[in-house]
Amino acid sequence: MSEFGLHVTIDASGCDKRKLASYSLVYDILNHLPGKIGMTKMTLPYVCKWLDKFSDGTEGISGFVMIAESHITIHTFPDQDYVFMDVFSCRNFDTENAIKYLVNAFGAKKYEKHILKRGLSFPPKIHKPQNILVEH
Repeated sequence: MSEFGLHVTIDASGCDKRKLASYSLVYDILNHLPGKIGMTKMTLPYVCKWLDKFSDGTEGISGFVMIAESHITIHTFPDQDYVFMDVFSCRNFDTENAIKYLVNAFGAKKYEKHILKRGLSFPPKIHKPQNILVEH
């Protein structure tokens, strides 16, 4: 039995606080990572600054990009020196390359990574993307 795809999650800290607070950095990462790992962007990245007004006033940057193969997301917490990132794809990809790129982009000194195999019982007759045409 094979998986439908891989899901990489990264929890990182010890980052450059200016990078964690950078809207443009989060956008650039989401804009360039799909090409670096052989994926196809379906949309431009969507990134926003946010303020958690219901708790302690935590600020951060959150963003995602839809890829034909699934998605990539980033959520930063500059005041807590933390970033959560994930890459999910229905195709295999170089997970170590993706992890290295994301960790280095924020200058993280410490991180935890998890690589999950998704869709282990997904019906095998469903196509796996080969050549994908994306219309905007």
